[in-house]
Amino acid sequence: MKKPHKMKAVELSYEDLTGSEEFRTATMPITREMIVAFAAQFDPQPFHLDEEAGKKSIFGGLAASGWMTAALTMRLVLEGEPRFTGGAIGLGIDSIAWPRPVRPGDHLSAVSTIVSKRLSQSKPDYGIVKLRTTATNQHAEVVQVMVASILVHRRGTASGKKGG
Repeated sequence: MKKPHKMKAVELSYEDLTGSEEFRTATMPITREMIVAFAAQFDPQPFHLDEEAGKKSIFGGLAASGWMTAALTMRLVLEGEPRFTGGAIGLGIDSIAWPRPVRPGDHLSAVSTIVSKRLSQSKPDYGIVKLRTTATNQHAEVVQVMVASILVHRRGTASGKKGG
């Protein structure tokens, strides 16, 4: 995986987000070995484990588990910028779809955009940010779309001490 540049990561609080941001990740190459290893441990279906079984399936070849795609997309997002002060706490996923399989030789990247943001009613030190993250392969073909909500620290609160 290509590492993002070595500059100090930017940490953002809820107030730093205007709602129009778009966050892009680095790119990660996918290998046959990665696909098979993940499947063997977490999703041992034949079309994720064996090229011949994959050819006989709806996928027409070896295909990564959707959950592998989700996990790798999460890694790409967390290793990219920005970083949220104190981390981003997942609240849940509204939707996730895998319109196209990920295959050996693909190179994944992702773009996250803010769908909405609001202050938390129950946790005043936080805001709730809904993100749409779209992962694509090297041909700009969409392999995953996920809409999820996260808690983001507010600046100047007990939990978001940085800034002012």
